[in-house]
Amino acid sequence: MNRVALSLFSGAGGMDIGVSQAGFEILACVEIDPHCCETLRAATLREKRPTRVFETDVRAMEPSKLMIEIGMVPGELGLLCGGPPCQSFSQIGKQGALRDERGLLLFQMVRFAEVFRPKAILIEQVTGLLSAKDKKGHRGEVLQMLISDLDNLGYVPKWKVINSADYGVPQLRKRIFIVATEKPNGFQFPDPTHGPAQATTSLFSLRSYATVGETISDFGSPSPKNGEQREDSHVDITPAGDRYRIHGVPEGSFLAAQTHLPKEQLGKLTKKDTTKFLRTSRHKPANTLRGGEVFFHPTEDRYLTPREYMRIHGYPDEYLLKGPIRGRSGSYRNLDQHRQVANSVPPPVARMITQEIERTFACQSFSRSSDTA
Repeated sequence: MNRVALSLFSGAGGMDIGVSQAGFEILACVEIDPHCCETLRAATLREKRPTRVFETDVRAMEPSKLMIEIGMVPGELGLLCGGPPCQSFSQIGKQGALRDERGLLLFQMVRFAEVFRPKAILIEQVTGLLSAKDKKGHRGEVLQMLISDLDNLGYVPKWKVINSADYGVPQLRKRIFIVATEKPNGFQFPDPTHGPAQATTSLFSLRSYATVGETISDFGSPSPKNGEQREDSHVDITPAGDRYRIHGVPEGSFLAAQTHLPKEQLGKLTKKDTTKFLRTSRHKPANTLRGGEVFFHPTEDRYLTPREYMRIHGYPDEYLLKGPIRGRSGSYRNLDQHRQVANSVPPPVARMITQEIERTFACQSFSRSSDTA
């Protein structure tokens, strides 16, 4: 198997980091967000990699021209990977599925696979894809359409819902991963390495889930938002009003549950607002990181910084984000640093799945060579 990969919908590079850690060379990244592209370019320069970053809409790119541009022929690519935007399938959003044009982005992975003919394909999506409706309103048909399209190209697709915490990421983040490989397909998703406390006492025990406390405990105090710009993104964006509102919220709980606090502190929150003004716990993994609602530090009256988000997501410390760090009162059309992290694939998960893909092909290659000996 050629250890070269093409990354679509690359985002801030979370999946790419894991794929690279598994021994693959990323030949090119395709990403439309300018701030993510700035992050990706900074990484290639820092690591002295030849990866080319194409800042464009995937739908506007012709796969055959890209293949020529990066010097490849059909069947030579080892891995095609990507995490298409998931708003159409998210349980948080309106679940527009194929009625939303963003839902069609998922099938760009098929369009590129048809031309490149990679040995394997790796796709990440939110679990809402499992129940996403097609244009006729049939629930679950979008995933079946994708599986069918990959099968028609001659691949054997397999999928699994994976919790990132099961692979050592200090975050309870469930996503569906789809791996399609050429026949024969002996691929199996890697077994979990971590588990909740009650699952770590068996004969074949797992390591306990990584926690927020052990992950970010060595960070010093962050710099203020209006201070000198820090390259490591350990910057506090918390306005005074939000410091007041989070004060008195116990570790691991959320503001709406503190009905004893003054009404002006609770504001218009309802019992359903379980992720707004949420304080993380030192003794547990974090909830799924989200860009729209940044979680709070376990013990300090402030939001987690982008650097702390990166640690909780499994990014290496040497990796640097570029682009704006949004203040909680401001907004950006393109992705700020918190959202770059929250939208990305945790690198340790991508690494373990890619390692298993490589292991599968290595075993199949050894088996074929033994048969002909």
